[in-house]
Amino acid sequence: MLPVKVMGILNVTPDSFSDGGRWTTTERAVEHGLRLVEQGADVLDIGGESTRPGADPVGTDEEIARVVPVIAGLRARWDGAISIDTMKPEAARAAVAAGATMWNDVTALTHTPDSAGVAAELGCDILLMHMKGEPRTMQANPTYADVAGEVLDYLQGRAEAAMAAGVARDRIWVDPGIGFGKTLAHNLALTAGLSALVDLGFPVLYAASRKRTIQAVDPTAVEATDRLGGSIALALAAAAHGARMVRVHDVRETVQALKVQAAIRDAG
Repeated sequence: MLPVKVMGILNVTPDSFSDGGRWTTTERAVEHGLRLVEQGADVLDIGGESTRPGADPVGTDEEIARVVPVIAGLRARWDGAISIDTMKPEAARAAVAAGATMWNDVTALTHTPDSAGVAAELGCDILLMHMKGEPRTMQANPTYADVAGEVLDYLQGRAEAAMAAGVARDRIWVDPGIGFGKTLAHNLALTAGLSALVDLGFPVLYAASRKRTIQAVDPTAVEATDRLGGSIALALAAAAHGARMVRVHDVRETVQALKVQAAIRDAG
């Protein structure tokens, strides 16, 4: 068993930056999710609202209508872990009722005043991510005095707020939010210093698959699908620095790379 879990991305949206519009029917989405499981995904992350830079918000009812049939369809055929990627507590509640076991919230339970209370009520794993600003504006000149220190302080504070609301400590995951209100330099600093986030004591999820930070390093990687090599390099770096899970589009290739990395480590 690999020391790092792999979360497969399944966006049921028309506008996600990499795979938007590909899995917009329930049947196609469920089949793709099951393919990701066959390729080695430990968790499936289902999203019904794009959080790419510049994305417009989606209504709660529309988001629920997109994700719940897919979660229910997967749960009928697979008993593994399913994550709902949403900032809305109502959508999280509907997703858990349909079979989701994790709530992945890019706003770290700050979207509504009752988000943390709903998280405690649901009793599922909670993923708290750092984001500076909101998707529509987050890449408009983000600045930090100390990006690593500010991200760590924010996630520590959000974890404490979640626990104060009743979320069990062992249910909390944290994510530095690569690409969410951050420049290339910020993303690289957070990746290189990921062990400091690990030292907070919460399991860390790292999510940089196909993101524009790869194009910033390699300008030839214009299309999201051109960024496999960079995605794997970032996933391996995160694993080496102690991440417990990586969120990826390319499950088979990432699992293979992690297996080779683990074999090298074990041979040393």
